[in-house]
Amino acid sequence: MAKKVTVKESNLKQTISAHPRVIIEKVTPQIDGGIFPIKRVVGDRVVVRANVFADGHDQVKADLLYRMASESNWHKTPMKSLGNDAWIAAFSIEEHKNYVYTVRGHACEFSSWCHDLKKRVDAKRDAPVDLQIGSNLIKEAAGRAKGEAQDKLLSWAEDLVKKDHAIAIKLALSEELYQLMAEHFDLEKSVLYPQELIVHVDRVRAGFSSWYEFFPRSWGEKPGVHGTFKEAARILPKIAAMGFDIIYLPPIHPIGQAFRKGKNNATTCSPHDPGSPWAVGSKDGGHKAIHPQLGTMEDFRNFVKEAKQNNLEIAFDIAFQCSQDHPYLKEHPSWFSWRPDGTVQYAENPPKKYEDIVPFNFETKDRIALWEELKSIFIFWAKEGVRVFRVDNPHTKPFLFWDWVISEVKKEFPDAIFLAEAFTRPNIMYRLAKGGFTQSYTYFTWRNTKKEFEEYLTELAQTDASEFFRPNFWPNTPDILAEHLQHAKRPSFVMRAVLASTMSSNFGIYGPAFELCENQPFPGKEEYVDNEKYEIKAWDWDRAGNIKDVLTKLNKIRRENTALQVTRNIRFCKTSNDQILAYYKATPDFSNIILVIVNLDPHHTQSGHVEIPLHTLGIVNDKPYPAHDLLTGEKFTWLGEKTFVELNPVKSVAHVILLTKNVNRDHDFEYYL
Repeated sequence: MAKKVTVKESNLKQTISAHPRVIIEKVTPQIDGGIFPIKRVVGDRVVVRANVFADGHDQVKADLLYRMASESNWHKTPMKSLGNDAWIAAFSIEEHKNYVYTVRGHACEFSSWCHDLKKRVDAKRDAPVDLQIGSNLIKEAAGRAKGEAQDKLLSWAEDLVKKDHAIAIKLALSEELYQLMAEHFDLEKSVLYPQELIVHVDRVRAGFSSWYEFFPRSWGEKPGVHGTFKEAARILPKIAAMGFDIIYLPPIHPIGQAFRKGKNNATTCSPHDPGSPWAVGSKDGGHKAIHPQLGTMEDFRNFVKEAKQNNLEIAFDIAFQCSQDHPYLKEHPSWFSWRPDGTVQYAENPPKKYEDIVPFNFETKDRIALWEELKSIFIFWAKEGVRVFRVDNPHTKPFLFWDWVISEVKKEFPDAIFLAEAFTRPNIMYRLAKGGFTQSYTYFTWRNTKKEFEEYLTELAQTDASEFFRPNFWPNTPDILAEHLQHAKRPSFVMRAVLASTMSSNFGIYGPAFELCENQPFPGKEEYVDNEKYEIKAWDWDRAGNIKDVLTKLNKIRRENTALQVTRNIRFCKTSNDQILAYYKATPDFSNIILVIVNLDPHHTQSGHVEIPLHTLGIVNDKPYPAHDLLTGEKFTWLGEKTFVELNPVKSVAHVILLTKNVNRDHDFEYYL
């Protein structure tokens, strides 16, 4: 037998006095019930949806309320009804400050009265009593208004009962009166969604960036000799000329001698092997020191200055691990795990061993001191002009540590950007992003087929993930030479460059290996043979077959077309050939539309039909429209929703098409996310 539930009188009085006739549900976007903020950059919009309804037949209205977190007064935008109790509205992010938003709903007596009055008028029924009711509602609103608005409302209330019946009806249903009443509804009868949801706002580069990774030590003036910052600075103008805006440097700290890795990750090394930069620390210092062969701190500062002069920003690699020679091991032994035989626990991922690297023990009893010291590393380099941090393996450290340290750094340096290098399970990658990481590495490197791309990009762009997870697409890294690039020819590299740079608004390459189409793997692995992580390379940057011109063109296209500066606006087109992938991106007003068509088979010519949703894009179906290939310079005139394409990978593995709408369209909230 079910237990009888009674309501205490005090609770009943409270419920009745609250008068919650309006229900607000399913407010989006919000992450995990509002625990985590959504993310935007300056210039973005936030589109808010909610279900707002009430009992009975009264008309319901809803408002979107928003403000900067530092403001005390709310801004209001009326929400538009989408039918079936769904409402929508949007606001713009105008400053690099956090915002908050919520939804307010109310049962609108005047709107309900207007609705019923119109039905009576349409039925040709006199409505003198109804006009008196309306007049009373207007008088009540006048009591809440001031100045000119109050005078207008009182005049209207009088006209409704004194004017000729037909004139009174026309006045009662006028848009001007309706809007004035909407501004002066009874706030006491409104319901506010109980949560103020947060928008974390970053600077523009957090949402749109082109990264270029290189090892400064390989850019000495003499091949094979350890390079310096002064020598490496000579290639900065060339990287800038290719259109990149972030220079990502692997760790630049002193490298340990103990268990130093040799060529191709060998466990023994020669006296001339430079070691892996990720084995941080030696007698020359740790995470706040610079490798002596790279130069001095002043040399690094000059390198940062020269980068800025070329409109480049330095991204710094943060690897929270130590070589066995790092000063921390002697100064703070409790920060590490020690084995029963008295040796320190080095990094392992069986069967892989990293004897040259020692992880921190984040469970140490001295964790407060450890966390504060690690925070100070970020602060140290931020004060040296570095605001972008690529974090190595963050998924092997506590989530709460990242929540705390990123928040702490951003208090002092709100323009800081954090890229999570976490090739791990989706939930872990997403949790790092929720906790504060600005951008994230992805599975792009291992997506190859049309189905895989469509499913993955739909997940990233059209689910809740798009509200907090900013993907950064890398075709290669020093650690990864994917199978599809092994022994591949130039078209494979061009194809991956097109996909990475047009699918995601943030992308990066490890160069010059990528633009030189380096394709020789270590046998049996997805890694480069003769890996630059363990040796100094001598690159011939201008050797035949490089794709620097393609990268330059793609970055130019990205800069000049704002549709490509967002990730969550990607939508896919149907194609008749599974080797042809087609997708488009557009600005909210469709003033900039980019259609990308890629041959996923870099070895053979592929052809087929692509279906373009012309109506969605504001293009008349029965009139010719121009299509300009920004990659090749070719211009076409297309007609109809289906267009035939043929892509020869040797000549052109992809089209990057600028389309032009030829009809005006209202702002489409459903399209723009």
